Amino acid sequence: MAPVTSLTASVNARLVDALASALPEADGVDPLLRRSDRADYQANGILALAKKAKANPRELATRVVAQVESGEMIKEIEVSGPGFLNITLTDRAITENLAARYADAEGRLGVPFAEHPGTTVIDYAQPNVAKEMHVGHLRSAVIGDAVVQILEFTGENVVRRHHIGDWGTQFGMLIQYLDEHPHKLDHKDTQVSGEEAMSNLDRLYKAARKLFDSDEEFKTRARRRVVDLQAGDPHTLATWQRFVDESKIYFFSVFEKLDMEIRDADIVGESGYNDMLDETCRLLEESGVAVRSEGALCVFFDDIKGPDGNPVPLIVKKSDGGYGYAATDLSAIRDRVFNLKANSLLYVVDARQSLHFKMVFETARRAGWLNHDDVKAFQLAFGTVLGKDGKPFKTREGETVRLVDLLDEAIDRATTVVREKAGKMDLAEEEIVENGRYVGIGAVKYADLSTSAVRDYKFDLDQMVSLNGDTSVYLQYAYARIQSILRKAGEASPAAHPELELAPAERALGLHLDQFGETLAEVAESYEPHKLAAYLFKLATLLTTFYDQCPVLKAETPEQMANRLFLVDVTARTLHQGMALLGIRTPDKL
Repeated sequence: MAPVTSLTASVNARLVDALASALPEADGVDPLLRRSDRADYQANGILALAKKAKANPRELATRVVAQVESGEMIKEIEVSGPGFLNITLTDRAITENLAARYADAEGRLGVPFAEHPGTTVIDYAQPNVAKEMHVGHLRSAVIGDAVVQILEFTGENVVRRHHIGDWGTQFGMLIQYLDEHPHKLDHKDTQVSGEEAMSNLDRLYKAARKLFDSDEEFKTRARRRVVDLQAGDPHTLATWQRFVDESKIYFFSVFEKLDMEIRDADIVGESGYNDMLDETCRLLEESGVAVRSEGALCVFFDDIKGPDGNPVPLIVKKSDGGYGYAATDLSAIRDRVFNLKANSLLYVVDARQSLHFKMVFETARRAGWLNHDDVKAFQLAFGTVLGKDGKPFKTREGETVRLVDLLDEAIDRATTVVREKAGKMDLAEEEIVENGRYVGIGAVKYADLSTSAVRDYKFDLDQMVSLNGDTSVYLQYAYARIQSILRKAGEASPAAHPELELAPAERALGLHLDQFGETLAEVAESYEPHKLAAYLFKLATLLTTFYDQCPVLKAETPEQMANRLFLVDVTARTLHQGMALLGIRTPDKL
């Protein structure tokens, strides 16, 4: 099916043509069309145009109105104030537009694909091998997954990358300890849970660290193991691989609980770029982008200085010959640009690493690996998860909160809420448990995604699982309520009736539904999923007003009932699709 042109785009095109007819030099000028409380739309572009053309804005607006081709779309267009245009659409145009979206057999609601899709590599959800995931890992995973879903929906070729921490000096300690205590990673049976895998790793790490700190001879042996690992010694690499595999069991269990798809092929950790590090450094040094300073290979920047006023360099290679994070990140950029042929590199990484990425991106630009025309790199920086007290989220003991504990508590709270409502819906225990998981995980994700990524946000489970306010539960119940109405409709089916007059609440709902595609395009362009969350919350709010003012099953005529069933069904499909793009499920019964 061909994409459906939005009402906004159709009205805008008519205004562009009318402007050009009224004032030839205005050809292609943006009418600045916006939704309005005074009418369906207001166009403000004539004011600036009149000033430039030294014309009277109201007179120019009147000439434009005379040129507008209204047809069956525009019911009324009038000049307001100093030269605004207020535009009201016909009810028929609204209903026919929704009917076209409803008929989309592909389930896209008529949303078009992007005109010029490219290839975007998204670096997100970056846990560390042999370490537990904590609340700090939540935002990268949730935000990154939502952006992946949204970009793929628009037609972008998305390459997912999970840049896990799987290399470095700590592995010498771990490998040496496991060699000397070979049964520390053994399991009771072959079916290993994520919790058991991490429990073994955690015990081993603590024991290895204790020995490393207290035994100088072990410390020496562990450091030799780092050299063996970097040199590619087969036995050392095989032991290292055990740590990686064990950690992946745990990672996958956490991501499954988060209701996220993480594919093994997409996990390319720091180790994946080892073979490129020497060449990366050589290219930077030969091109003069990096220079030797006190034995280290560094890149300097005029605008980045320390508290003492001296330049702060990006250290690519340390004076002892070891490589820093910069060498790995720059090698990853080379791989993503030249091997994966990416047009966009997107890093969903904590805002506290912004300076590092600023220096890495600038270094890559100087080296010619990034440029504004062909390849862009962008850090989607995110803020901190805070507790109710407004401070970084910690346990009572002051430790970082384990991600699994946080998710389990969210599911428990949500299951209690679902169970309290279960009697009305006659839900079986299995459905209560399943819906509790969907509601709990949805609550955690939505609380994150409904906040601008750059801002910190408070983690308040009581608010997250509330049926009131801007929460995922409110949206999920809106969807479930529609499904209940559709079930109760019996033999009556949703059907569009463009000939019917629409009530104000029906018009408001229809006009907002029309903006779904434009909202997605804006979100995909700016990497701001919170704008999609805001759109969906407003949709659910308009739906509530519609329920209050427009009876569905007790409509005045069969035609009106069918049309209102059609309106709520389009709304349900939009909620379902929008929530899915945020990684949130919408159960049919709640």
